[in-house]
Amino acid sequence: MSTHAKRERLLLADLLEAEGPDAPTLCEGWNTRDLAAHVVVRERRPDAAGGILIKQLVPRLEKVMEEFTAKPYEELIQLIRTGPPRFSPFSLKQIDEMSNTVEFYVHAEDVRRAQPDWTARELDAVFQDALWSRLERTARMTGRGAPTGLVLRRPDGQTAVAHRGTPVVTVTGEPSELLMFAMGRRRVADVQLEGDEDAIAKLRNADELGK
Repeated sequence: MSTHAKRERLLLADLLEAEGPDAPTLCEGWNTRDLAAHVVVRERRPDAAGGILIKQLVPRLEKVMEEFTAKPYEELIQLIRTGPPRFSPFSLKQIDEMSNTVEFYVHAEDVRRAQPDWTARELDAVFQDALWSRLERTARMTGRGAPTGLVLRRPDGQTAVAHRGTPVVTVTGEPSELLMFAMGRRRVADVQLEGDEDAIAKLRNADELGK
């Protein structure tokens, strides 16, 4: 496994372990046990994980999620720590880095920021650049459902167009915070919004931007 993905995986496992199985998360309707089960199913049960994206497979996903949620919490944590089995595509270094760096970063923040005493995590410039690289590639997909034009901007001025349209709202922040915003965690994302007031209000109140 690559450095970023492995680090975020272990951090997520540590956070889940520290908070216990019944702590809240930013994922609506999920506690830490549900989130842990999701991470394991996504990596270890491709027959069910397709339900994350494909409506027809949702019943299968729900059934398998129930099975894994019922497992001992400590077992779920250990499965996350040890990583995917050898036959999983996620065991390949490039796929792990491409698919899991953002996944584990966001889910770790889902655990951290759901707690009342959370504090901002300082991220190094190399990791911020890695997150920005992934955000640039997926901006159009994550912002396709935005009700306004949407531009994501780093403090240094680099931009990514997430949705074309008018009026335009520009969201400025570090890549890690822009990711939280784009992935539906707008309430806790440390970003600044610029643009027409009505457009900003629409964007803040919109459902998931990727729909």
